[in-house]
Parts: sequence; structure tokens; C-alpha cells
Amino acid sequence: MARVFFFTLLSLVLAGLCSATPMDQQTLQTAVSDKWSWKDCGNPTDPVEIKSIEISPDPPKPGEDLTVTVIGEAKERIEEGAYADVTVKVGVIKILQKEFDLCEEARNAHADISCPVEKGTHKVVHTVTLPKEIPKAPFVVNVRGYTDLDDDMVCLDLNIDFRDTPTRKLFW
Repeated sequence: MARVFFFTLLSLVLAGLCSATPMDQQTLQTAVSDKWSWKDCGNPTDPVEIKSIEISPDPPKPGEDLTVTVIGEAKERIEEGAYADVTVKVGVIKILQKEFDLCEEARNAHADISCPVEKGTHKVVHTVTLPKEIPKAPFVVNVRGYTDLDDDMVCLDLNIDFRDTPTRKLFW
């Protein structure tokens, strides 16, 4: 049950952030650290462009709070009815596939932004507590956001690796 809770929580955060973070120029961007990365896989015509995503702590730690900060720009007004299809996988195994109403998720999460989202730059900060039971595995989260008219809105791929980093042992 804790695993399902984690995946749902992670998806809700990402879905809420995508709805709250529409963006301007659509250039493919990637941010990478040794334990997580993200990629804006959208097109230049998409209404939302992800400018940056930061997490704290970096890397995320099971059982601790995770704060996600997303900056983006809406090229057009995002209306009530925008939604995201979120898929979470461990390797090739799909463990969650769900559609989220982005405006509803933003309201439920008490996000800093609400629908309709006006054109312009937006910054959203959201904190969740990660369950201790997160499996030590690499996760892939795919978010495909759509406008209220079912047009492409945003595309985000996120990789998070919860495996322990092997410690190097010195042998004399």
C-alpha cells in the first residue's frame, strides 16, 4: 500500500506542477544529477515549457520531505479541464498509469497557483513526505499534459534512482 501511495503522490506532485508551470520558448532542456534527471520532451508549439526543476534534498531520500521547485512559462492561458496522463515504471514494469485533472490536483495540493493559469512565468514550490518504504530501484515517470481541448500542452520525462550509491572501499 505504501508503494501505491508513493507513486500516486509522486504523480500528483508532477501533475500539479505541470499544470502550474506552463512556459514560453519551447527548447528541449535536460537537467541532470547523479540520482535524478528530467527532460522537457515537448514541441516548440506546446503551450507549456519547463524551464527548470530543482529538488531538495538532492538526491531525494525515502522517509523525508521532498521539496520540488518548478519554473515555467505559459504561452497561453491554461483553462479548467487541463489534464495529464502519468505513467510510472520501474525498469520495463509499469506500476502506475493514471489521468489527473491538473487544476483539481493543484487545488487539492493547495498549490501556489490555480486555474485558469494566465500567460507568463510561474514558479511553483511543493513539498511532500516520501514514504520510507520506497523500493531501492530506478523509476521513470512520463507526464503528458493536455489542454482542456485535448491539444498537447506539456511533455516531461523524469528519472529518479533510489538505489544506494555503492561506497568505494579502499584495499591496502
